[in-house]
Amino acid sequence: MSDKAIQKVLEHAREGLRARELFFEENAPQLVEIARVIALCLTEGGKVMFCGNGGSAADSQHLAAEFVNRFKLERPPLPALSLTTDTSILTAIGNDYGFDLVFVKQVQALGQAGDILVGISTSGTSRNVLAALREARTRGLVTLGMCGQFTAEMEPLCDHLISVPSKDTPVVQEVHIAAGHMLCHVVDHFLFESVMELGQGPA
Repeated sequence: MSDKAIQKVLEHAREGLRARELFFEENAPQLVEIARVIALCLTEGGKVMFCGNGGSAADSQHLAAEFVNRFKLERPPLPALSLTTDTSILTAIGNDYGFDLVFVKQVQALGQAGDILVGISTSGTSRNVLAALREARTRGLVTLGMCGQFTAEMEPLCDHLISVPSKDTPVVQEVHIAAGHMLCHVVDHFLFESVMELGQGPA
């Protein structure tokens, strides 16, 4: 058995554990507040939309599925959708207008004031995600960004920003999905376990 291969596994695991521990230690209160904002949006008839590229596209549909189906708790479906899954829409917009607008035009078609757009970009610089966040802002949506340690381009476009303290793409993606799972978990808590807590805290 290759000692070098085993060492690669252990090094990646250790880096991921460090990033995950640091992230949750620093961001637990922020995650709870974001979950509260999402829960309030849903109680008011809004929906959550997700967008991203590559692995972040997979995370988008993964998290949308957790809301629509269920996470852990048996509860009614919650309105969420991924803007990364309809190949006809994506290729039509990409072909006619360019890849930078594949999410923008969907936000224009589907986004309503009070909805939430979650833009996921490990680099924090994905042009189509940034464009979608910008468009969402102009239409009165709440914007949530998820990125790695580079926040300069995404932060001005986001009402809430989840930043992972790493520049390693796989590590960032692993923490993103863990953070997304916690958002699902705490949204369910607010909506179905402890509704009294939902009205507490800043708007």
